[in-house]
Amino acid sequence: MPTDTPQSGLLLEVSGLGKQVSSGNAPLQILQDIAFEVGAGEALAIVGASGSGKSTLLGLLAGLDLPSAGSVRIAGQDIFALDEDARAELRGDKVGFVFQSFQLLPALTALENVMLPLELANAERVRERSVALLERVGLGSRLTHYPRQLSGGEQQRVALARAFAPEPQLLLADEPTGNLDAATGASIIDLMFEMNAEQGTTLVLVTHDEALAARCSRRIRLSAGRMMA
Repeated sequence: MPTDTPQSGLLLEVSGLGKQVSSGNAPLQILQDIAFEVGAGEALAIVGASGSGKSTLLGLLAGLDLPSAGSVRIAGQDIFALDEDARAELRGDKVGFVFQSFQLLPALTALENVMLPLELANAERVRERSVALLERVGLGSRLTHYPRQLSGGEQQRVALARAFAPEPQLLLADEPTGNLDAATGASIIDLMFEMNAEQGTTLVLVTHDEALAARCSRRIRLSAGRMMA
């Protein structure tokens, strides 16, 4: 079973992380020797040009992909020492996600999308908590609307509510404003940081937006799969 947050206060520990894939006659090194730590409640930005390995790194941090080398520990648990089912259990218990493309289920209403992770976790007061979160993100009047009936900004607000619903210790966000106009994106970021502060969640976000990265307590810059000084 996943352990609690270490006494050191570190929630995320990454050591010697690398990812290599086959490409023609020679292997392609996507990430090499990535190492950093993130404290509980901290906000970290991962920045870099397109193709620098940012999204690959985020997938490894979530245990959605397997590395060629190195380790990732979440709340003291080496996630790659777990089998696939145990990694999925850890994600459900400790990790939330916000994606650039929203990833809402089209056949479910806004409320049902938010309720889903709570139902999967056999949580209590599922509907009550989900309604409260949608009200928190300004969508109290849109509970029964389907994703196709919502604007991009509204869909991302639903995605935020869904991500925060299980009260994850770690929230991973991949270009969360990439499909939004500047004004809508700014309001989403304000909301994400407000909810992050309220829940004490550790935030790790991938972004090409330097203004967004500047709002985090620190940043990591990737270039050609390596961390820059």
